[in-house]
Amino acid sequence: MIGPELNFTPRGLFIGGEWQEATEGRRFESINPSTGESLGELPTATATDVDRAMRAGRAAFESEWGLMPIRERAACLENLADRLHEHRHELALMDCVDGGNAYSGMVGDVNWTVATLRYFAGLVTEVKGETSSYGPRHLNFTRRQPYGVVAKINPFNHPLRFCAEKSAAALAAGNTVVVKAAEQAPLSSLRFGELCEGVLPPGVVNVVTGGAKTGSAMVRHPLVERIGFVGSVETGRIIAREAAEGLKEVTLELGGKNPIIIFPDADPVKAAKAAIKGMNMNRQGQSCSSTSRVFVHETLHDEVLAALVVEAEALQVGFPWEEVNELGPIVSARQYERVMGFIASGIEEGARLVTGGKRPDAPALSNGFFVCPTVFDGVDDSMRIARHEIFGPVMSVFAWSDLEEVLARANALQYGLTAAIVTNDLEMAMETADRVEAGYVWINSTGRYIGAPYGGWKQSGSGREECMEELLSYTRIKNVNLRW
Repeated sequence: MIGPELNFTPRGLFIGGEWQEATEGRRFESINPSTGESLGELPTATATDVDRAMRAGRAAFESEWGLMPIRERAACLENLADRLHEHRHELALMDCVDGGNAYSGMVGDVNWTVATLRYFAGLVTEVKGETSSYGPRHLNFTRRQPYGVVAKINPFNHPLRFCAEKSAAALAAGNTVVVKAAEQAPLSSLRFGELCEGVLPPGVVNVVTGGAKTGSAMVRHPLVERIGFVGSVETGRIIAREAAEGLKEVTLELGGKNPIIIFPDADPVKAAKAAIKGMNMNRQGQSCSSTSRVFVHETLHDEVLAALVVEAEALQVGFPWEEVNELGPIVSARQYERVMGFIASGIEEGARLVTGGKRPDAPALSNGFFVCPTVFDGVDDSMRIARHEIFGPVMSVFAWSDLEEVLARANALQYGLTAAIVTNDLEMAMETADRVEAGYVWINSTGRYIGAPYGGWKQSGSGREECMEELLSYTRIKNVNLRW
């Protein structure tokens, strides 16, 4: 065993506040991507298991959670935030070992999750209706009521955060949740379910593990009318089609191939740092919001490219639980081969590999799925690395000279999640922000703020999260007409 030992062994599926075995006994292996070693086997939930989880969630909703006064519900979420904060180092370490993400980033994930739980706990009193009167002895009013059981299907890049944070608004609105953890990094989600014991009533949070069939069973289950999914465009389309059969409400946070547009007045070094930060290298570029298309004005191209190489090569690659390291392994062997396949295609199609594109040389890392930070130059818009979401530490640099041209190129793809702009010209920045086709735009920064709506345009998704709109989206409006 290389690396830290985890003090948590999942004992099955977490349903109704208890550990339960999967009905058919099928299991899959969780692999440490830093070493290729097994972290143990986990159950594959069948449709029967999903049904048990949904019924547990519905029972908890009808008997307790959906009836609980909102102040008490908010207090439960505050207590849950306290518990996650208390276990933040354990949870961060778990995501390092199981998912390969750098420790610093995973501590940040837990802190963000804690803040999100507190944010939505504080908003529960703002879930309000409207009143009107259409005549004497008449009152018309609306109420916002929860759906009941919400299905949450999550990816591997923010295991704990997406499990807990993406459940916060649904729970605050009075729903219960059934979460499917990603196959590649399921441990922290199961641990989250366990940490809910004694804080939330049994059945309010249920966690199952499994693959595509498990997710499909959740989407199709008759008790589910509200679904939240984070993942690829292709899987999002499948979920949308299956949900449409039941006319279910769906939030989709999908992929991105996000541009960062660097203007001629920018500082080259600061611009390169912004591009590297926007790539989310502490998650190996495995982020839907990563700024993987770097459009640099031709007058700054050489300077920014040189600075990008310096920044990329300065990143410390290694075991993610060692705090000095900034970039760990790709999450799985399959994803590693996918990333390396894209790198090979970039070379074959004529792009110039400036740095990276290979495993690190350190012998200690030879069994893990590590990829050095990679920068391509001379990339044509028609190349695969320019058009597809790679989900790895791979950046493509493009030169531009005309605003109309760069906007057309930036907007040409099916994606529209994020975009970044680097310039000191306020008028140019605002015009570009107005015309770029993305749901979340940065100007001279790449940070996120709780309360600011996050979500995509075009094929990058539907709905908004991390804001008041998300909270309201987990309620339905009921209109009541009263005469007396």
